[in-house]
Amino acid sequence: MATQLRDTQFGHLEDKTSTPVSPEERNKEEQNVESQDLNTNAVSEAEVKLHLVDWYGPDDAENPLNWSSNWKLLVAGLMCILNFAFYIASSIYVPGIPSIMEDFGSSEIVATLGLSLFTLGYGLGPMLWSPMSEIPILGRNSLYFWTFLTFILLQLPTGFAVNMPMFLVFRVLTGFVGSPPLATGGATIMDLYGPARASYGLCILSSFGVLGPVFGPIIGGFAAPAEGWRWTIWIFTWLCALVFILIFFLLPETSAANILYRRAKRLREATGDDRFRSQSEIDAAHHTTKDHLLVLARAFTLTFSEPIVFFTDLYSALLYGVLFLWFESFPLVFGEIYGFAPGEQGLAFLGIFVGALVTVPFFLLWIRYGIVPKFAQPVFKQEMVLPPLFVGAFSLPICLFWYGWTARSSVHWILPIIGSGFFTVGVVTLFNTVFTYLAISYPAYAASIFAGNALFRASFGAAFPLFARELFRQLGIGPGNSLLGGIAVCFIPIPFIFYRYGEKIRHMSKNARHDV
Repeated sequence: MATQLRDTQFGHLEDKTSTPVSPEERNKEEQNVESQDLNTNAVSEAEVKLHLVDWYGPDDAENPLNWSSNWKLLVAGLMCILNFAFYIASSIYVPGIPSIMEDFGSSEIVATLGLSLFTLGYGLGPMLWSPMSEIPILGRNSLYFWTFLTFILLQLPTGFAVNMPMFLVFRVLTGFVGSPPLATGGATIMDLYGPARASYGLCILSSFGVLGPVFGPIIGGFAAPAEGWRWTIWIFTWLCALVFILIFFLLPETSAANILYRRAKRLREATGDDRFRSQSEIDAAHHTTKDHLLVLARAFTLTFSEPIVFFTDLYSALLYGVLFLWFESFPLVFGEIYGFAPGEQGLAFLGIFVGALVTVPFFLLWIRYGIVPKFAQPVFKQEMVLPPLFVGAFSLPICLFWYGWTARSSVHWILPIIGSGFFTVGVVTLFNTVFTYLAISYPAYAASIFAGNALFRASFGAAFPLFARELFRQLGIGPGNSLLGGIAVCFIPIPFIFYRYGEKIRHMSKNARHDV
């Protein structure tokens, strides 16, 4: 427990304000030096014999894979809360669109840009932050802390915006700086559980990401009509401030490269011997400025140069765009057809929440009995995790057709809400399976891989809502959803193609794992 607390931001602050190395710490580190076989870990560097600092054994307590179950659950829980707090910031604004139109005299499309630009910002952000989190000297913890602090502070000019341009500029900036949990959060789960068992955490993490867009309209639906759009900003700012306090005190570093980097630094301070080096420091000695720039561009290069990454990201983005477009029909259905008040319109999203409560346990059972046992088998291939895609590919068009053609005044409002529950079946089975597949295929670059996926999804999610309401007004709810359902039907063969030819496509990708 002491090592985890030492690697939190609170622990780093305490280290900076205390003596560099206490006598107790010095004795402990010297014992660790003795326990490490320096002859085995010696490497030559320009005729100087360096001591390679690595784990002290397979049971090293500082290795995140060896942490206690309680600490792993705590860190995974913090990632889920962080993910939820950020995602709620996007959707809680939507019920305030009429209020901001009135305040600034803007059109509906311009007001909708407050959602679209925020979405675009959180798609672009991970392309920078995720590769940075894979740089050993930085790690993941400091990135979460400083970007989330900036995200909270930038809510002040957002909430006090005096005109629409000012508001939109800060919406895209807040989306950009607050985005690390969306991609790097999955990499943190990978740090804790490894490729096989990480599927549990990735499923729950992404489910919290779904809860944000569900509860955002519920809270905003009651706050915006009563107090105006600015209160939608203040509510999630208070929530984020609480989460910020939790990560300051309780979120430790999980990047193995950063932990070993800090260990080497402590050994040099404890012994006065500058020959102690982590592997990342030895590698960095040969890196040029070009190499550092390539690391920062890794998310872009992996996304657009790896065929399996590009095609899975494109598939995810198309589905994400359709779903964002579909979300825009809720105010039209439950507000204009069924006469729900703004707060009650948000409650219509609870059908999606109930769908998650039903679907997620079944998906976790699939991981338990369908993925984890196979992972240790010699015949295991990444494509064995893909079968849930088949369920999701069919559930999405079912959701759209059911919802679209039951949304009429002559049909009780509970039926379209029940139909919307199939949305969660699609989201859980489609996106979680894609995330698991990418994480297993690229374990060394998980953060960058998830960043590329976030960029694709956010780009489509930002563009589609801009024409969504006009589409439904021109075509009608039934035909409009039928159009989306028809597009979803066209997607049905894609999972089967991935399952049949995924291995061949994966072997065309030079950075993917080829050993399985």
